[in-house]
Amino acid sequence: MRVAVAVLTVLSGAHLLAQLTGAGTVATGTQWLLMPALAAVVVAVTARRPRSRLVRVVLLALGFSWLGDTLPSVFAGDARFLAMVGLFLCAQLTYAVAFWPYRHGSVLRRPSVIAYLAAFGVLLALCAPGAGGLLVPVVCYGLCLTLVAVLATGVHPLTAVGGALFFVSDGLIALDAFADWYAPPVPGFWVMTTYVAGQTLIAAGVLRRAHTDRE
Repeated sequence: MRVAVAVLTVLSGAHLLAQLTGAGTVATGTQWLLMPALAAVVVAVTARRPRSRLVRVVLLALGFSWLGDTLPSVFAGDARFLAMVGLFLCAQLTYAVAFWPYRHGSVLRRPSVIAYLAAFGVLLALCAPGAGGLLVPVVCYGLCLTLVAVLATGVHPLTAVGGALFFVSDGLIALDAFADWYAPPVPGFWVMTTYVAGQTLIAAGVLRRAHTDRE
């Protein structure tokens, strides 16, 4: 397990450094390895006991995330964006399936769910004017992303934070794609920082919850 964690840590650091310095080839190569490395950590932690449904489905979500990190590179323009959205939509739907049994402990039926809906509403308002013909898939993806962030609150506090960071990461991608005024320095660094942290915290929370469920 320590080896898997070390590999993930080195890859994450190398990728974020490459994003900061504009080393595109290194950034692309390390991005392709991030989700397999995170999945390897999950597999290593659960190697000596039967994996719960939650862990198995989350591993599938990490697989779809890996496809979302890699396959869009063979496309260009809108096709590239749609491929990324489609594959990450599969990942989000898989996460929703994984987290659904824990919905009663989430904020889904609590007043605090309004904060998640408000965040989605603000993001949509900022992106809709520039989305054009992609507005419908963007709305569908955003709703699913919001649902996952909400359901993640029922799994574990670490998963809740991870789901929120994943929402932020994809929100930054949407702003970069559709909001002309959005022009932060090194945008890829902020996207990938929140993405890697989000996915890692989701996995960590899932492992904690799986351990609790066995007790």
